[in-house]
Amino acid sequence: MLVAERHKKIVEVVNEKLSVRVTELSKIFQVTEETIRRDLEKLEKENLLRRSHGGAVSIKDEQTEVSYAEREITNASEKRSIAIEAVKLIQPGDQIVLDASTTAWYMAKEMPDLPLTVLTNSIKVAIELSKKEQVKVISTGGMLQPKSLSYVGPLAERSLNMYHVNKAFLSCKGVHVDAGLSDSNEWQALLKRQMISIADKTILMADSTKFGVRTFAQITDIQRIGYVITDDHIDESFCRALEEKGVRVKTVEIK
Repeated sequence: MLVAERHKKIVEVVNEKLSVRVTELSKIFQVTEETIRRDLEKLEKENLLRRSHGGAVSIKDEQTEVSYAEREITNASEKRSIAIEAVKLIQPGDQIVLDASTTAWYMAKEMPDLPLTVLTNSIKVAIELSKKEQVKVISTGGMLQPKSLSYVGPLAERSLNMYHVNKAFLSCKGVHVDAGLSDSNEWQALLKRQMISIADKTILMADSTKFGVRTFAQITDIQRIGYVITDDHIDESFCRALEEKGVRVKTVEIK
């Protein structure tokens, strides 16, 4: 396969999967991982994808939301494992806020039926939690985003302002040690910033492909996050950098 053809195919794979690891691309194209890294570096310079530690992420429609159906199947095993670990941080009587990420939905599915109050802008999370009798669910309301099945906008932000929670559980599109957390959608970024502001503690749930990535709209600085749950494919340098900034990091094994 010619180099130009491989580059074209790499971009197609990244756009199809939304995020992909170097090891996976190496197997697909039967070249060394070092060759793939050089390919990704060139393609990033051409603004055809964005590199992350251990792989690459798509920049297709970066300023619009990816549909829930697509996000639900992207890195599903990582998201579910991270969600299971996040559920361990919940105590009976907690008041928490969950964003509209698919990881938050996995959390809702895994959450035991405990006496909790959960505030969310996600329709999918609210429906999942409605099956649990002891969980009180409060929806933010607001402007509906059809692709993510979530509420955003001024009404949702004002709704959050009325509450205080013990813990905020959220995800994002990019985690950068210097630039902080970011999202592809400005409305979601603003709402997540509001969620952080009303919480005593914020737990970030992000798989390893999100690290080293900067996307369109900044959410907050990394120091505003107290705890990060990610998968065990994360580069050790990120763990060290986060812990140097006072952020605890928990990695979970992906089977």
